[in-house]
Amino acid sequence: MHCFPRYSVLAAMVLAGIASVGHAVTPAAPDESVASADIPHHASVAASRFASQAMASGTIASSGVTDADVGDSDSFGRNLQWLGLTDMSVSLDSDCSGVTAPAVCQVLAAAPAPTTFSYTNLGHISLPAKAANSLLCYWLSPVLTVNYSNPTASAVVARLNINPTLTVENPILSTPGLIDPTTGLPFNGSLITGMTSSQHFQVPLPAGLSISERKRDSAVCIAGFLSRKTLTDTFGLSDTQAKDFFKQPTTVRLNLSGSAQYVTSANLYFGFRIIGD
Repeated sequence: MHCFPRYSVLAAMVLAGIASVGHAVTPAAPDESVASADIPHHASVAASRFASQAMASGTIASSGVTDADVGDSDSFGRNLQWLGLTDMSVSLDSDCSGVTAPAVCQVLAAAPAPTTFSYTNLGHISLPAKAANSLLCYWLSPVLTVNYSNPTASAVVARLNINPTLTVENPILSTPGLIDPTTGLPFNGSLITGMTSSQHFQVPLPAGLSISERKRDSAVCIAGFLSRKTLTDTFGLSDTQAKDFFKQPTTVRLNLSGSAQYVTSANLYFGFRIIGD
């Protein structure tokens, strides 16, 4: 590793980022087209035409408040329920020959080629019927250890993109003729929902520089990764089907997709907890 005075390193990295614009190969970004139930339905520009109707006709909770009052009258005043814990982990490395199942490892292409990855069912929680009343929320805590390196003679920008998603399985989603409006296809027993947990890292690297980073943060739910309201407003279920959904057993599976470039190794760990009402 090259050694620079503190401010020289900062200046060099900034200049590297400027110099590399238009020259570095950009890997494909992770698929973020998946609907994210966690963003309130009325907050989406695409859903804005439904907003006034949804807020005006919101259900009335037992306490007498409406959606116009509190945004989510279904869960208002209800106790929080602890519903389970799991995790997932993906390693990125130039050599995965020593890794055996159930561990997951993606072989990285040599720089400057980008690498994409996509894994499903890396962890799961199976909930019994009536585990929640109308809302499933999440706590997602990534712990990311990443090594970046620029073996070239020119400045580049290293990149890491990660996109966690959830596959939700429930018998109501096997109802004949029920179509997922986010895909235009039958649900066939499950849906995929995003979370507000996608992350994009860009690290300017001068020629020959290698650095390591460890990032630790958490994301918590806003509207929840699934609720009675998002089942009707986003996924097209009837009100009766949405209520019956929570009376059935539900399995939630963790998925991870993303891409990397000028990354020599990484360990991507995610702790996941479900809470509900």
